[in-house]
Amino acid sequence: MRRLNITSVILLPFLLVIGPLVSLASAGTSQAGWKITRQQKMFLDDLQRDTFRFFWKTANPLNGLIPDHFPGGEYSSIGGVGFALTVYPEGVRNHYVTRAQAAERTLRTLKFLYNAPQSDAPGTASGYKGFFYHFLRMDNGARYEKSELSTIDTALLMAGVLASKSYFDGSGSVETEIRSYADSLYRRVDWPWAYSKKHKPLLSMGWTPEDGFIQYHWAGYSEAMILYILAMGSPTHPIDGSTWTRWTSTYQWSDGCGLPHVDFGPLFGHQYSQVWIDFRGIRDAYMRSKGIDYFINSTRAVYANRAYCIENPNRWLGYGDLVWGLTASDGPGETTVGKTVTPVVFHAYWARGSCVGYKRDDGTVSPTAVGGSVPFAPEITIPTLDYFRTHFDRKLYGRYGFKDAFNLSYPGSSKPTGWFDNQYLAIDQGPILLMVENYRTGFVWDLMKKDPSIKKGLKQAGFTGGWLNN
Repeated sequence: MRRLNITSVILLPFLLVIGPLVSLASAGTSQAGWKITRQQKMFLDDLQRDTFRFFWKTANPLNGLIPDHFPGGEYSSIGGVGFALTVYPEGVRNHYVTRAQAAERTLRTLKFLYNAPQSDAPGTASGYKGFFYHFLRMDNGARYEKSELSTIDTALLMAGVLASKSYFDGSGSVETEIRSYADSLYRRVDWPWAYSKKHKPLLSMGWTPEDGFIQYHWAGYSEAMILYILAMGSPTHPIDGSTWTRWTSTYQWSDGCGLPHVDFGPLFGHQYSQVWIDFRGIRDAYMRSKGIDYFINSTRAVYANRAYCIENPNRWLGYGDLVWGLTASDGPGETTVGKTVTPVVFHAYWARGSCVGYKRDDGTVSPTAVGGSVPFAPEITIPTLDYFRTHFDRKLYGRYGFKDAFNLSYPGSSKPTGWFDNQYLAIDQGPILLMVENYRTGFVWDLMKKDPSIKKGLKQAGFTGGWLNN
């Protein structure tokens, strides 16, 4: 398959110090005195509008499925559909579409997903036990090739499903149906079925009808926070509350270099769960023991990611304070350049990142690494995004916002032309749009605070404080 889930490698933090940034990242707050400019506000307006169009214009209008990548995508990422379902209310709020238009698209999507075949047969089903396959055919929603039944992508979908349920609270027939289908989809997921057979109560990463559960399970800090919280919050098939303690016991923490945090190399692992859940001021037992919360933890990870690129140990072209951002993304391709003792190796889709124990860097930078991190560190992310837009212009920015990635070192000659992706990826566009909105208004965070399953899941995990106590 073109893209697989990241394996359950336990990652240690890669921590770097760059002068005055240490105290900032340690505090987890925005830089004192930094203010967004009028020009930057206008840029964010354009970015949100253009990125919204990706979800609205590229979806299959008959079933609501979103292409995994565009142009050329013949299959949908089910996680991308979860982002789309969350994007539609944001589109209403910003007057890109009417509430009636968003409601109609949402209902059509939810109805299609609920009625899509669920079966353990390897044929044309869309899912099993309430879970969905990672990739579905755009035309009919059937499993694409031999993709796995994905626990994390189902969780991303269900986060969008619950966002729809919270937003469309009207008494009319369409919005009433939205809530009914959303509730039924979430209640149908049999989360305990996905327990890892060898590592219960941790959850398996996936399953296929041909081979059963895959060998990897969700251990070590990652994007799986949203998976475990939704599974513990289920009103019908909850997993055991002890799961969270078991999961956090697999974290590894480093106190080195002035930026202590539990890390995950690619930045998407810090972003996905926090698209929907506001972790500011709420803490589980693990973070209480460290004196911070997950939001501050992610701020430190963003600064560490940028600091690594500024240090640039591999001497990639362009890296610096305004060219950084490593995460899972497209790349120039599986190519080896040069015949020296250490040839340069470039990759296609790859989970790029840097922390202790995890070094994946081939010179490819992705705007979603920066855009999905805007709430954590607006003072460094917004100027970087603005630079991407103005400096690289149409090479990197098109009708649907930022294209997925670029590499200024490819193909590695002394005067490289560089590589710029021509595609947009749904799971990378979603965090850009929604995290910018969270930075500006807190819209998605406030929406999800109304959902009782989110609150239940967080409390089962031992979170207390802040908005959760109120």
